Amino acid sequence: MRYAVLGTGIVGRTLAATFSALGHEVVIGTRDPEATLARTTPDAMGNPPFAAWHADHPEISLATFADAAAEGETVVNATSGSGSLQALTAAGAENLDGKVLVDVANALDFSAGMPPSLDPVNTDSLGEQIQRAFPGAKVVKTLNTMNCRIMVDPDRMAGPHNVFVCGDDAGAKKAVSDLLVSIGWPESAVIDLGDITAARGTEMVLPIWLRLYGAFGHTDFNFHIQGARAAG
Repeated sequence: MRYAVLGTGIVGRTLAATFSALGHEVVIGTRDPEATLARTTPDAMGNPPFAAWHADHPEISLATFADAAAEGETVVNATSGSGSLQALTAAGAENLDGKVLVDVANALDFSAGMPPSLDPVNTDSLGEQIQRAFPGAKVVKTLNTMNCRIMVDPDRMAGPHNVFVCGDDAGAKKAVSDLLVSIGWPESAVIDLGDITAARGTEMVLPIWLRLYGAFGHTDFNFHIQGARAAG
């Protein structure tokens, strides 16, 4: 499988490296590859510049959003939620049509400082906005309720915990669920919440996630849904 991971931050890097380690071909998409490689200072989260990471992962190529999306059979949106629609527009609807589009972003709004709020919220979600903007894509929301280290290493957490998927296309959700299992998620840990409107709920987990981060002082935690699983 060829994956296009849009976004050069820590989430995009972590997912790209994991997909590559599983034997997939991976290209990372960015707005301006030359500018991305030219940065020499840590990012806003203190992570090393992309060029330093890329030197350790030469098998992963870097391209523009459009070229990466054209190359990928499956596209992963790991951009900042506030810039996701713009990034996907740059990727091009024609390069997304018919493809599974895995959305792991959260629409965090930092305009009023910390902690951030959500925009959209309650009656809409970033996942839905992406699906409306790119009706030819098969959007599946997943992995947005946890730290990226847990995304790719669920055994990092002791005991059972869950990952959610939602989207309008059953085949796309099955493909994404299979990908999660290949990463290391037990099949029983994957909970299908239904259509893409369920992204409202998973995105609205972020306020409590951020409060837990503040209370614990670290991000090594996740959610476990205790109770019987739905039939079928």
